[in-house]
Order: sequence, then structure tokens, then C-alpha cells
Amino acid sequence: MRFRSLFASAGMAALLAGLAAPASAALPPLIPRDVLFGPPVQTGPVLSPDGKRLAYLAPSSGVLAVWVRTIGAKDDRVVASDPKRPIRSAFWSPDGARVLFLQDAGGDENFHLFAVDPAAPGAATDLTPYPKVRAGVESIDYAHPSTILVTMNKRDPKVFDVYRLNPKTGEAVLDTQNPGNVGGWAEDTNDVVRAATVQNPDASTDVLVRDTAGAPWRKLASFSSDDGGAGVWGFTTDGNGIYITTAAGANAAHLFRYDLKTGARTDVIGDPQYDVSYVAFSPKTKAPIAAGIVRDRTDITVLDQAYAADLAAIKAQVPGDVGVTSSDREDRVWLVSSTVDNGGPTYWSYDRGTKKAALLFAVRPALAQYTLATMQPVTYPARDGMTIHGYLTTPPGVEAKNLPTVVLVHGGPWARDQWGYSSYPQWLANRGYAVLQPNFRGSTGYGKAFMNAGDRQWAGGMHTDLLDAKDWLVKQGISDPKRVAIMGGSYGGYATLAALAYAPDAFAAGVDIVGPSNLNTLLASIPPYWETLRATFTRRMGDTTEILNAQSPLFKADAIKAPLLIGQGLNDPRVNVRESDQIAAAMRKNGKEVTYIVFPDEGHGFARPENNKRFNAAVEAFLAKNLGGRAEPAHPDESVQAYLK
Repeated sequence: MRFRSLFASAGMAALLAGLAAPASAALPPLIPRDVLFGPPVQTGPVLSPDGKRLAYLAPSSGVLAVWVRTIGAKDDRVVASDPKRPIRSAFWSPDGARVLFLQDAGGDENFHLFAVDPAAPGAATDLTPYPKVRAGVESIDYAHPSTILVTMNKRDPKVFDVYRLNPKTGEAVLDTQNPGNVGGWAEDTNDVVRAATVQNPDASTDVLVRDTAGAPWRKLASFSSDDGGAGVWGFTTDGNGIYITTAAGANAAHLFRYDLKTGARTDVIGDPQYDVSYVAFSPKTKAPIAAGIVRDRTDITVLDQAYAADLAAIKAQVPGDVGVTSSDREDRVWLVSSTVDNGGPTYWSYDRGTKKAALLFAVRPALAQYTLATMQPVTYPARDGMTIHGYLTTPPGVEAKNLPTVVLVHGGPWARDQWGYSSYPQWLANRGYAVLQPNFRGSTGYGKAFMNAGDRQWAGGMHTDLLDAKDWLVKQGISDPKRVAIMGGSYGGYATLAALAYAPDAFAAGVDIVGPSNLNTLLASIPPYWETLRATFTRRMGDTTEILNAQSPLFKADAIKAPLLIGQGLNDPRVNVRESDQIAAAMRKNGKEVTYIVFPDEGHGFARPENNKRFNAAVEAFLAKNLGGRAEPAHPDESVQAYLK
């Protein structure tokens, strides 16, 4: 079926489907898509080094731009904008004289670093004006106010060298050249690059260190591929040690302190089941403050007792799961993010002197007018006995029985879903669907045994974990077995295609967003700067054409029965548009129902709010037709007719 007829009949389809949907009178009012997916009112605040100004993101002419305000004043003003594409992060130069941001073109992910003077805003200066080059920020150290460290693949598109860049003049000097195999760098507390991570052909990882900027590199430690690699977080303040997270010698990744001379390590913190996911450092002392472990929710452990009272005060005053996102140079004022499951995200300021927190702003304040759903951590057994963790969101106002359902699969796949507000499960629950987000085997955070259980199992155990998710929902009485869809982006898009192809009777419909259909062509077209990670793909996905073909939904497209909706960005550098082209063509050749939407100004996912709203209006109509949930009528600016392929 062409999408035009489906879209035109969305309102009628939803009305007719209402006979099978949850009792609409018991559901709360529809949350408009504009509220859920339009630009946030404010987000991403960053405190200036002197603590006197705030940079943040907010719409300008409907597109996220960079704004600055003076603390305590009402002088908010736009300092940088891009009318074609939202700016999605901003930060200060170490001297506080410039606001910096990264921006790509059309979703190509070749990010450039831009700078603007907030005292004289005008056209932003491209500090890395090199075509087909990707820049990244390696380090901004307030103790080195005139330079920052950036990475660029200007010399060799496959690897990133480190440059020392003056954000005022744009002058960049090569600081550390990549020998050709380094995938990541780390600098000491004097902003000297002194550590590097190398992935070997067998997917093992070496951590290299050096004593000074000019000293030769030497191997500090090696970690087998079974241990899942290693994460280098920073150096000790005396420069004689380094902090590394690894699961070597344990099931889950611990934070260790390694002695650079002897290689001896000290266990700082860890958990037998869950990985240490991040480490926070003081911008003033450069010492580690706290570490986070994401269990069902995020747990923060204090590493420096000088900060214990601060974290306790924040926990007492700020709701939900919190994180410190920014601070001034003296580490006196913090900006704190807060996420709850049944309310929009908020940001708070926290004064370490008074131990007082104050609400800074809500990201989407209009959400406070609506009833949001709660998110429940759940577990269910896989068919081989492995325990799978996930999150269940059900519609407020109705009993969680016999509901239409969406199994929402995260991308990565080496990632995980977490507790807290998320627009997609809230949107779907508001429309009447139960939503399960399974952290299938191969997801991160649950230790190396769980991660390794996903090796070469894209169409095996990782796939059957999703089938078992549906079976569990049905056995619990939560879901109507005939009205369960599967949906996801990136790997989640692949999982959707695999579910429809390898288990054609399991799901009533599928929504694939930028998902690969042929794993061989996927790996043949990855960006050149992923070459240092190719061994991970070989280990985790497979190393022969036969193995990859056997797990590629394209070659089982003739088995697909359920209707499919595909969304793709034309400029996607990770999952080439051909991945979606070929599965859509195969289904049409077989006379199967597929709606294929391609946005010419997007990459891996949809950054532009207007494209998000168009696609989500299409998804809403598609699910209402096939599952029987509610649907908000499409608005005139949400037509996808021009993007059908």
C-alpha cells in the first residue's frame, strides 16, 4: 500500500480501531506531538568558567540555537544559529571569551568546531574549515585558558590526530600524531596527551602510556576481547597513575587505578553484576569525585568524601536520577540535570557554599499540563534461562491488560535503555500502547558475560530475546498477542527487520528507522574513521560472508508478512541509504506492504524537528491502523508525501 492512502485515512483508521483499543474515556488527553517532539523550550545549559554567564540551547525561528544570559539578569540573547539544522550542544572556551559548538551538514557527521564571541555575536567562525574532515573536542582545561585539544582526521581519514587549537585565532598545531591504530586518547592533569587505547586485530585492547609529551609510548596493560575492552578516564593528580574501567578479573567492569611504573592496580569501586558506567572529576582539583553504576536506576558513589555532603544535599532537593553536567572554574556552582519517569527533564543550579539547589528551568514545561506514564524496571526469562532486564511503560488510566503493545528496541547494539523520561515510550503510552524496552543480551552495563552472550547472535539470541519479550508480555496478560508491533532505530531497526523476517508470525507490524538489512554491505560502507574498531564488528557480528548473510534480513525478505514502515536519512554515514533501499525493493518485488520515507537532509536519525514530526505522524497513523491505538490527526505541515520513495 502506498503511504498516501494510509495517511489520508489516518483519522478514520483510528476511529475504527477504537473498537479494539483501550477505553479512550479512561485514557488521559492526547499529548500533542508538538509538545513531545517539537524543539525544547530550553536545554543543555553550561556555566561559564567564571560562573557569571550561562550558555544554553533554545529555539530561534523554530530551530535550536545557542543563547547566552548573564546570571541574575534578563539579557538572554541569541549568539549563534543555523537555520538549516539545530545546534545540539554548546560549551565555553577555557578563558570564557568564546562559546563553542560542533555542527555537521545534513547529517553527514563530519562535525566542524565553531566559535562565536557572545559580546559581539555575529557569524560563527569555523575553527576547523576542512572539507570531509570530522573534528571532536578532546579536552577543555580551565587551567590552560588559551588552548584546547581537538581531534581531527585531516591527515588520514581513518584515524584522529590531536591538535592544540587556539579558539580565539583558530590556529591549530599538531600535538600528537596517530601512528595508525589508536582509537582513543587521554591527557593528564596538565593537559598533556599521555595515554592511548589501541584495538588489536583479535579485538583485544592495549593501553599505551608515555611519561612526557616527547617520550616513547609503552604498553601499560592489555585486555582480552572477552573483557570487553577498557575505558581510560583520566590520570591521578600527581601524574603517576591512571584510572581505567575494565572487567578483567571480574564479571562487570570495575574502576581501577593503575600505577604507571609498575602496572599494579588498585580496585577503586565495582559491582559483581553491573558495570561502572562513568567517572566524574573536579575541574579544579582534577581528582575523581564520584562514579556511576546504572542498575535499574543510576546509583552514584562518592569517591572523594569532600563532596559527600554535596551529593547528599542534591539528592535531598532534586528529584529523580541526577547528574552534574557543568561547573565553574572554582568548582563552587554546579548545574545539575534531573530525570524522572513521569515528568519532563529539568535543570537545577546548586551552590556548594550554601548547599542549596534551585530550579533553573524545565526542558519541556508544557508536559506539566499532561498526565505522563510511569516506567517500571522489569525482568523476564529468556528461553535459555538468561535473565533479561528492561523497562515497561503502560498507559495511565487503564488497566494493564490485553493492551496493544510496542516492543521498542534500542540502537547500538552495544548500548542500553535507562530509567527516566523518554519521549517515545511516553508518546506511545499516551496513545494507548504498552511499551517494553528490553535490554537484550549484548547490551552494555550488565557485565561481560551478558555482553559476550550476544556475540554473533544478531539473528540468534539477541533476536529471540525480543520474541521472549513478547511472550512474557502475553503470559503476564499485559498484551494482546495479535496486536504487538516491534520498532527501533539503528540496531533497533535491524532488529525490527530481523523479527519480521525470521519470525514472520510474531509481530503485527514493524517500524524500522535507519536499520541495516544486509550486514555485509553495512560493514563495507562504514565510515573510514571506524576502521580502528573493525575488530569489534568482526568479533561481535561475524567474520565471514556466510555468517553475515545468514543474519541479514534482506535474504529472508520473502518471509515477511507484517506491514512495515521504514524511515531513512539520505546522508546517513553509518547505515547507508542502500540498506533501506534494498529491503524496500525486495518487499515490493514480493508484493508485500511497505511504506518507505527518505529525508534528503538527514543522516543517522532525524535531527530536524519538522522531519521528526512528519515521521512520527506517519508512525502514529501506521500503528493506529495496524494495532488499534489512538492517533492525533496529522497537521498540514506533517505530510510525508514529498518524502515517499
